[in-house]
Amino acid sequence: MLLVTGGAGFIGSNVVAALNDAGRADVVVCDLLGHDGKWRNLAKRQLADIVPPAELPAWLNGRRLDAVIHLGAISETTATDGDLVIETNFRLSMRLLDWCTAHPTPLIYASSAATYGDGGQGFVDDPSPPALKMLRPMNLYGWSKHLFDMAVAERSARGAPLPPQCVGLKFFNVFGPNEYHKGPMMSVLARRFDELRSGATVQLFKSHREGIADGDQRRDFIYVDDVVRVMMWLLATPSVSGLFNVGTGHARSFRDLMLAAYAALGTRPNIDYIDMPLAIRDSYQYFTQSDVDRLRRAGYNAGFTALEDAVGAYVKDFLDRPDRFR
Repeated sequence: MLLVTGGAGFIGSNVVAALNDAGRADVVVCDLLGHDGKWRNLAKRQLADIVPPAELPAWLNGRRLDAVIHLGAISETTATDGDLVIETNFRLSMRLLDWCTAHPTPLIYASSAATYGDGGQGFVDDPSPPALKMLRPMNLYGWSKHLFDMAVAERSARGAPLPPQCVGLKFFNVFGPNEYHKGPMMSVLARRFDELRSGATVQLFKSHREGIADGDQRRDFIYVDDVVRVMMWLLATPSVSGLFNVGTGHARSFRDLMLAAYAALGTRPNIDYIDMPLAIRDSYQYFTQSDVDRLRRAGYNAGFTALEDAVGAYVKDFLDRPDRFR
């Protein structure tokens, strides 16, 4: 039996789909379905149970699991309720870490590229406590993920017990099917797709930094299928532990992302550039790019989908269809 926390969410539901496709029907999801349509992410799946987070400690009592894939979190970078975010993102993670340690169970958990803050210290996934202490996350979400990374690193550094496999994954800009419940936290492609398809003007931010063109702010966009492949490889490779970036290693612009979508639809680009709001102008990141050398050295040798191919698959297989769900 496998437990996937956050299994009704974006990445989690894609992991559940991959597990089903691999023949696993004994998948338990820990999540809240709420009122925002998250249940549709699981509508095509076979599950052994759906457990609310508040009931998870009691549910775990006496269980034996093959692995815990911990993706559940408050992931909004604009979240402001510090107590709720710490309870959800840090303390629950610590309880799962302790359980997986006490009941020797592999733990694969979601960290985030948000732990790198403005990128001033680079994007190298050095798991040592001194390197982690140099990072300065810029928001509450990133800080909560960073706290857990440091807690795991500190235990590892002093030789304290850990799960038999313990892996943290720093996801970069993931996009793909089943992200639709995320509202403003959806990828810009999902948010703007209906406008793009209708022929309406798609708006991107102007650049307010010398030497960078409008729309040329860059991110390490990674298709969710690639993220899932990394996690499935880890499940099949229990000897690998550590903290790893999960991105393509190649930054691309928001303009590239939109042009790839227009190309997938076979329509003429119609992009306008608007001023970035003053509230975010000074803290806006113009560049993120993962360093994936550690993941490669750990033995992961699959490639990552090129942006144009990933956008093409997302548009043709999901966004441009009546049923957008995996």
